[in-house]
Amino acid sequence: MKKCSLILFFFLVSAMKISAQTELPLYKDLIPNSKPAENKEKQAYYDGILIISDISIPTYTVYQPKVQDPKRAAVIIIPGGGYSITASSHEGSDIAKSFNEVGITAIVVKYRIPSERTMINKEIGPLQDAQQAILTVRENAAKWNIDPNKIGIMGFSAGGHLAASAGTHFAEAFIPNPLKTSLRPDFMILGYPVISFQDSLTHMGSRDNLIGKDPSKAKKDFYSNELQITKNTAPCFLFHATDDNVVKVMNSVLFYQALIEHAVKAELHIYQNGGHGYGLKNKTTKDLWMESCRNWMRNNGWMQ
Repeated sequence: MKKCSLILFFFLVSAMKISAQTELPLYKDLIPNSKPAENKEKQAYYDGILIISDISIPTYTVYQPKVQDPKRAAVIIIPGGGYSITASSHEGSDIAKSFNEVGITAIVVKYRIPSERTMINKEIGPLQDAQQAILTVRENAAKWNIDPNKIGIMGFSAGGHLAASAGTHFAEAFIPNPLKTSLRPDFMILGYPVISFQDSLTHMGSRDNLIGKDPSKAKKDFYSNELQITKNTAPCFLFHATDDNVVKVMNSVLFYQALIEHAVKAELHIYQNGGHGYGLKNKTTKDLWMESCRNWMRNNGWMQ
């Protein structure tokens, strides 16, 4: 009896090790655009949501499904937080686990929070981390059994701005890229995203935190992703709520319109209610945006 219990114990421990997620450094060597600075990162739970602040050492965590979808797509996930914190559970790990349920590999990125204390140029730090995440996943595609041509990027709120920035500024590498690996995501998924940095539309906190309180017109235009779309921009799935009083729904509407104007495939879901920051489930409706998103991915050949 004792022998059976001992075998069961070691089996359970082994299973826990196999299923555990490992947080890995995003950069193998030096972090580009980084100043020597004390690591002041803090993690805390508020209303059951993991909030991480003062991030200066970027990482990524790979969530692999037990049974992989034969299409072998992957989604890189960028949590939101106004470029001041990251809401890393309900807009990060929870989303990753939901993708795992249908066989999709997910990678959650803990990107640097813009800071003059830790960065030479705080404006490009988060975009560097998003590009490095795409490069890392693409260069490890064979190792993780991922199709290198089916790598998407997903973001919420300010994380949506970062994901959209990676999806529109991929032609310029802000990181070392000696192998000339493609930094273009194959698709984008944006949840209640900050898109524009124009005065009448932006989420001012996100803009102030990234590019300062008195940015030039050129900077506002550069980071207004609705102005950066071309025919080569990746297809996009968007969802937003009309009553969002944090990030105006017109952010998603204008991005969708610009995609259509450039003949880029796009799908937009606008809910009557829901507010901002609801993560996986909008409690005001029985409609599940994640199911609609999966259907969109199936229709475009990224999952079975």
